[in-house]
Amino acid sequence: MARRALTTTAAAFAATAALLLTACGGGDDSSSDDIKGADSGSGSPSASASAASGTKRPVIKLPDSFQAKFDSWTNSDPELQTALNDGKERLRASYAAIIAGDPQYSALAFYSGQSAMSTGAAWVKGYKGLTIIGEVKVYDPRITYLGNSKKRATLFYCVDESKGYSKDLKTGETAGTPKGESPRVQYRTSLGKQADGVWKTMTVETQPGGC
Repeated sequence: MARRALTTTAAAFAATAALLLTACGGGDDSSSDDIKGADSGSGSPSASASAASGTKRPVIKLPDSFQAKFDSWTNSDPELQTALNDGKERLRASYAAIIAGDPQYSALAFYSGQSAMSTGAAWVKGYKGLTIIGEVKVYDPRITYLGNSKKRATLFYCVDESKGYSKDLKTGETAGTPKGESPRVQYRTSLGKQADGVWKTMTVETQPGGC
């Protein structure tokens, strides 16, 4: 489907790259483990965040006209599985935000830190006057902790958009992935565990053809 730029700021990208190098090299993480996230914000679905393991997550519903299917989205580590689940819902929230035409969609804010919320809102704004239809497949998730505290992680995954399309709300015209571009996009994200147990996406960048 037609895409809009979805990258981190230069500073956020540099920070993420440094974290990835630490993870790959097995080095110690000497920085603070506390990562501040964004406020819940306002929007369509309700999102209640109590500071306990019973934190309520927003219920995100995608219409029958657009579906995101997740393949092999599992991990043997229970905490990493929670991070995977929250990373999954953040992507679903971004799709729901586009369909709702709401850059400040509450579920997107719920699962996003400040940088990722700024990136996500800009991505949603790029679809002004459009919606998305069809189906995307999300696969090959790769997640790992950063540091020893198990409060930070990186999550890479692939999205196959070959069956996804954007649709002009006025004309009904549809568009897929531009000719010459790969419909398979790699998402590279960093996540931080919050005090309420929610794993927020802190930074996001994409690499078309990266899968």
